[in-house]
Amino acid sequence: MMLDRRLNAYRPDLAETALQGKVEAVRFTDGEPAMVGQPVVDLRPRPDPGSGIDTQLLLGETVRVLDRADGWAWIKADADGYVGYLPEASLGPVTASTHVVLTPRTFVYSGQDLRFPVKAALSMGSTFTSVGEAETRGTRYLLLADGGALVANHCGPVGLPVESDYVAVIARFVETPYLWGGRSGFGIDCSGLVQLALRMTGRVAPRDSDMQASSLGKPIGREELRRGDLVFWKGHVAVMEDARSMIHANGHTMTVAREGLEDAIERIGWLYDTPTGYRRPIAET
Repeated sequence: MMLDRRLNAYRPDLAETALQGKVEAVRFTDGEPAMVGQPVVDLRPRPDPGSGIDTQLLLGETVRVLDRADGWAWIKADADGYVGYLPEASLGPVTASTHVVLTPRTFVYSGQDLRFPVKAALSMGSTFTSVGEAETRGTRYLLLADGGALVANHCGPVGLPVESDYVAVIARFVETPYLWGGRSGFGIDCSGLVQLALRMTGRVAPRDSDMQASSLGKPIGREELRRGDLVFWKGHVAVMEDARSMIHANGHTMTVAREGLEDAIERIGWLYDTPTGYRRPIAET
């Protein structure tokens, strides 16, 4: 099913044909638009909370609901075409978000004061609608319709990239826990880190490392490596911080960590062989 769940990202024109007869659904349609209404939602291959996760969706991301049954929704993510199951209760109507979280993590307080109880925690990339602003003891807050409040300087208007250097965004995640299928500031995997950081600089990237290795940017030689280039192993991707060192979410340290390229090649080689390729994800200007 992995190929089927990702087919939308490769070939949207073939997705419906491939899925018919291979997954259970009442009908195959373009889907009903919906929006993620919880901070982080796991997307699973089966409607079963005991199954592993393929990826995650963040607050404010939009999806197409292809089917609903027994409290589960079978959806296609608008951002990268991933298909899977998530709890139906995690979805709500599509609304126009005004702001996006820019820091790896931030809190939603029960009011405009950092001493108030915390209602939720949001990841970088989460979007929401602010209904106003307020200031308490010199700290400015964005206000939500339900009375919640976020620190304003942790957020920015939707549509404006954080900065042009996506490696600087990745560096903010150092020591974030590694999570297979993770795509948030609370836990993230190697390709999720690349996808989220590029998204925050206004660029679109596939979700999985094999997709990134085959389609993101352009291939380069090892001798060309510089800041921002990608190094791929089978099932893994790392980002060069400079010509000799890299940052990656990895199962060795179980964190996002810095590591020398040569050290990584030697350490990873016994299990996953040498790198399978190198790519420059961002076009030169």
